[in-house]
Amino acid sequence: MDPVTTHLGHRPGKIFAVHLSYASRAAQRGRTPRYPSYFFKAPSSLAGSGTLERPAGCELIGFEGEVCVIIGTAGRNIAQADAWSHVGWVTAGNDFGLHDMRYADKGSNVRSKSGDGFCPVGPGLIDAATVREDRIGVRTWLDGDLVSDDSTAGMIFPISQMIADLSRLLTLEVGDMIMTGVPAGASVAEPGQVVEVEVFSLDDPSLTSGRLRTQIVEGPALAEVGNPPKVDDTQRSDAWGFPVGTVKDAAARKEPLSEDVRRRLGNVGVGTLSVQLRKRGFNEAILDGVAPLRRGDRLIGPARTLRYVPYRKDLFAAKGGGFNHQKQVVDSLREGEVLVMEARGCVEAGTLGDILALRAKTLGAAGIVTDGAARDSAEVENVGLPVFTGGRHPAVLGRRHVPWEHDVTVSCGGATVCVGDVIVGDDDGAVVIPRDLLDEVLADAEAQEHRERFIAEQVGAGASLDGLFPVSTDEWKARYEEWLAANPLPTP
Repeated sequence: MDPVTTHLGHRPGKIFAVHLSYASRAAQRGRTPRYPSYFFKAPSSLAGSGTLERPAGCELIGFEGEVCVIIGTAGRNIAQADAWSHVGWVTAGNDFGLHDMRYADKGSNVRSKSGDGFCPVGPGLIDAATVREDRIGVRTWLDGDLVSDDSTAGMIFPISQMIADLSRLLTLEVGDMIMTGVPAGASVAEPGQVVEVEVFSLDDPSLTSGRLRTQIVEGPALAEVGNPPKVDDTQRSDAWGFPVGTVKDAAARKEPLSEDVRRRLGNVGVGTLSVQLRKRGFNEAILDGVAPLRRGDRLIGPARTLRYVPYRKDLFAAKGGGFNHQKQVVDSLREGEVLVMEARGCVEAGTLGDILALRAKTLGAAGIVTDGAARDSAEVENVGLPVFTGGRHPAVLGRRHVPWEHDVTVSCGGATVCVGDVIVGDDDGAVVIPRDLLDEVLADAEAQEHRERFIAEQVGAGASLDGLFPVSTDEWKARYEEWLAANPLPTP
């Protein structure tokens, strides 16, 4: 049984949920509502920590870690100034949704948001009298990785406004609950993954709900009656929190490079890879103007992305502080990934420093590339993470940049980079390889370098470049084939 029902001795009568209430989420969605809007979740969706089924044949279980408030004193036409006094308890909540069914109810969310177990809360209740409504933190973890960290100070609409607004037309009764909306960081959980949410006082962290824990499991398929599950790339983008499509879908984002592919990429030069890309018409695959902070560093891995826009006071106030997009993407890096930053080639302020580099290194990231500048560059070098930058600068982010969005297509050093593309860097610079071209580009690069080994041997023995570099005459072609028979290209 859920802790609210246990505490009250009866199931709450109404559960309200807010569509959009945090500035960070509004920025992510690209729209800021003038007033709060709501939908209902069925009281039967209440649960505590436990498991939640994703029906077989469905794809998208979305999680939204939120602050949940429970009415302790009934009221109608409650003044906003008095609203918080009507809250009895505060706890953690997770507004789960089955995005496969969102299309079916045209915004009412009846089936997508009210399934059994789709509103877990708890595990503990915080006395609302012990916390301030604008000083409540909320954090969400996916498989132990922090994916969202915000507080009610980041809300567009205070909770008291929601209470006053709702009570204009209906009586709020003891036990009624308000799921107060989700900050940036909401995404999708898959079977086998665990989502945890904690709500706590910013003034006294010992006042906490504890971690609400939900494990996603595979359940039976939905009965074939009524609307069938259905998703498209627009719905996937909304659920995952970043655009999806060709190689930039969820599977590509999570697919690591094999150790064998990493080894092979490490044995070919960026210059050779650029030749092979150019042969295929990819003349803009080089990330111009970026170089390793520390000579000798190599960089290999699938791309995650971050985009900065030029500094503007109001935009930085809305998106520059707190758990912004810069921190969100760094904090969600996975082993072997490369973070690529679009900073418009502006090197008049730092786009990363030693703390971000250290966090990326700790998470096992393969490196960071920015066409902006690095701050604390000596300390960044000491972290030991391969970092390629457009320069060095002592100024902080807010001098020139606003962290705008992450896991979107970006431009870095004049090259377009999609999530999942492969980044390779060495002392010559860095290139981006479209994921679907990786196998053929790598194989041909290996063949090119093997051929150039033959050419180097002949030049070292005194041969002229004429007809040899590149191998073009019948004589040199025959000699190369003879050499190749004795020195075959290693099998990948």
